[in-house]
Amino acid sequence: MSIQERKLEQDCSFGSGCGAINLVISPRDKDLGGFSVRRALPTSRLQMVGPWIFFDHMGPAEFEPGHGINVRPHPHINLATVTYLFEGEILHRDSLGSLQPIRPGDVNLMVAGKGIVHSERESPEVTASRHRLHGLQLWLALPEACEEIDPAFYHYPSAEIPKVEVNGVSVRVIMGQAYGVHSPVKTHAETLYIEARLKAGQTLVLPEANERALYLVEGSLQARDTLLSHRTMASLRPEPGIEVEAREDCLLALIGGESLGERYVDWNFVSSRKERIDRARADWENGNFPLVPGDEKEFISLPD
Repeated sequence: MSIQERKLEQDCSFGSGCGAINLVISPRDKDLGGFSVRRALPTSRLQMVGPWIFFDHMGPAEFEPGHGINVRPHPHINLATVTYLFEGEILHRDSLGSLQPIRPGDVNLMVAGKGIVHSERESPEVTASRHRLHGLQLWLALPEACEEIDPAFYHYPSAEIPKVEVNGVSVRVIMGQAYGVHSPVKTHAETLYIEARLKAGQTLVLPEANERALYLVEGSLQARDTLLSHRTMASLRPEPGIEVEAREDCLLALIGGESLGERYVDWNFVSSRKERIDRARADWENGNFPLVPGDEKEFISLPD
């Protein structure tokens, strides 16, 4: 999604963790006109988790016929976007000529590199009837050596994402490796992203990473002596053997990986160099980014 403000940090409340947890982040709902989004990253207290610099939970939302997601073309640099849906469908177009519907369980990876433009809309077939949308959109900062690579687009259908059962818990390894399986999704640094669905009373030992955080999409769970409710993010301590127990049926996402150092963030741009962001803003304002084939007429203006 495109961000309408230059500053990405949204209003959140914070809690002190104990035992396994450094920080608990409770993002507040932001109404985007017909649906709500909660932004867990970046915040004033936590900018990144490993290479992950942006984490939005969108929906669940229900749209009447004729309405839906309609994000006009907008640019990115020096990052990669990861779109993952639980319900609904989004139609992705980009300046490479990609045209790809994203459906539940698919992984949509767009590498901006030195610059890309994309739009996120819904097809007429989807908007013709009442429909729902629910999912996560995340951004990965790229390592400095990869920030200016050529842009690229990768789509992985749901069937290609490995599943494993761990102590009776259903787990999908979306990026990186965990529990003895390795995701085919391309990475540029050490990256971890898993989804787990726990029934009430089930437990799961979380995979290790240099930096980790879990986001509870649905349900509630116990992490040692901390009870986490749905729609909260918990930054985890870097120690092995952290186990969570579901107090009710849960859906969680765990992200992590290696730290890439500080990044500058301005609107839809992320970079290790502030001057690179300044140049990207000027390029967008002056029309120097490529157009999106099939979606050339509209665009989102540069925010002040």
